[in-house]
Amino acid sequence: MISFCSLFSGSSGNAIYLASDRTKILIDCGVSGKRIAASLTNIDVKASEIDAILVTHEHRDHAYAVGIMSRRYDIPIYANQQTWEGMQHLIGKIKEENRRYLYTCKDFCIQDIGIHPFAIPHDAAEPVGYNFYINNKKVTLATDIGHVNNELASRLEGSEMVLIESNHDLEMLKCGPYPYYLKQRIMGENGHLSNEAAGELIAHMVEKGTNQFLLGHLSKENNFPQLAYQTVYNILQSRGIKVGQDAIIEVAERNSTSKVYRF
Repeated sequence: MISFCSLFSGSSGNAIYLASDRTKILIDCGVSGKRIAASLTNIDVKASEIDAILVTHEHRDHAYAVGIMSRRYDIPIYANQQTWEGMQHLIGKIKEENRRYLYTCKDFCIQDIGIHPFAIPHDAAEPVGYNFYINNKKVTLATDIGHVNNELASRLEGSEMVLIESNHDLEMLKCGPYPYYLKQRIMGENGHLSNEAAGELIAHMVEKGTNQFLLGHLSKENNFPQLAYQTVYNILQSRGIKVGQDAIIEVAERNSTSKVYRF
């Protein structure tokens, strides 16, 4: 069985929990170690039970407490070479035996969980999303995506569930308080995925057989949960896809733990 839960998801910080019957892992630790441990307790998991931390990329909202969690609970950290180099100043000293190196696009396992890290278009050193395989089922995490290409879309196909970025509303971003250069970065090819782009991608995924989606990494300043949901809902309805029947769409809250999804 797969257990999947968003502990935190948003521009302020990210941490995801995924487990099999034997193995418990975290993907990213972008809020304080204390908050992550408390959120794990809320779903009846002890932080000391975590077997591994996987890092998507070195930005602070994903890597802030990676070092703290590793040192406090003696947890191995998995990241690719460039991510290790990019986050070293942020995470501090890590025991050598807890420094684990993965290779983008190369499969590996942590006990009974198969993992495929795939490249994503984002302005980090070597950012990745993850496919997880447990008992012939697949769950995918893909946030911090500047745009969708065919290779990326193919990595999402066949998933039982996808946590997909729905970062911003285009009009809110354009009319909002961010400086021009930051707006251009977010809307750029290596920035973040808009609600509209998320909706189009989800429609494609539904047509390919995936029917459960969690919208994540929402911007605090340029989005809000109801708007992200409604935008995706409208796009699916326009394609003849019935939300609640053909597709389940939910939103990961920025500062609260989602329900635990089980497959």
